Amino acid sequence: MTRTDGIRVAGSTVILTLRPSSSGTPALALPLVRRTREPFADRWALPGGWIAPDESPIDTAARTLAETTGLTPSYLEQLYAFGAVDRSPTRVISIVYWALLRQDEVLAQSAAHRASGRAPENVEWFDVDALPELAFDHADIIEYALWRLRSKVGYSRVAHGFLPSEFTLADLREAYEAILGRHLDPANFRRQVEASGNLIPTDRFRTGSHRPARLYRDNTDVELAARGPLGPEETSIR
Repeated sequence: MTRTDGIRVAGSTVILTLRPSSSGTPALALPLVRRTREPFADRWALPGGWIAPDESPIDTAARTLAETTGLTPSYLEQLYAFGAVDRSPTRVISIVYWALLRQDEVLAQSAAHRASGRAPENVEWFDVDALPELAFDHADIIEYALWRLRSKVGYSRVAHGFLPSEFTLADLREAYEAILGRHLDPANFRRQVEASGNLIPTDRFRTGSHRPARLYRDNTDVELAARGPLGPEETSIR
């Protein structure tokens, strides 16, 4: 636990994935942990914990996330430092990180965590539009994370973080729709993404009961958004 003149510093993480909803369309979801002690006992909260004196905030976020959920994203981005005076009965500043994970990664990592015998039983996934009552200001933190995600979708490849290395345009459009919370015209979406130069068509197709759909991959030669002067070493898990 880190203290500065009575102020305690914690690290938390918002992990988002796309999973099928009851209607079959992808929906944004995240894991929450049920608190077992006061304050806010039995309320749901984001994965997190106190920052140890020998840990960086990002290492704390990664460690506590792995301990509670078994999830180990390769990349965490700092979301914000939440430090309102009345956000907790005691003075606590939370440095919050966020990341995106594909659903197949979530399923594989969660299964391995359960098989290890170390997985806590008080972790559950919730769709972001059906959250329970949360502890502290974690509802505000999640709302801010969703705002950041929706803000970034227009100028970065953030939606691609939910998809495998090769995907159809329908996969990509559904990811955008889940993030933005609205329907996008398929024809207009196709024209816009094909004209952007951000995708490279492959010679492979996804076949099934419908017309074969071409698979695409990212054009990594196009840098959509710089990470800034800190560089990747300040935003990657070590």
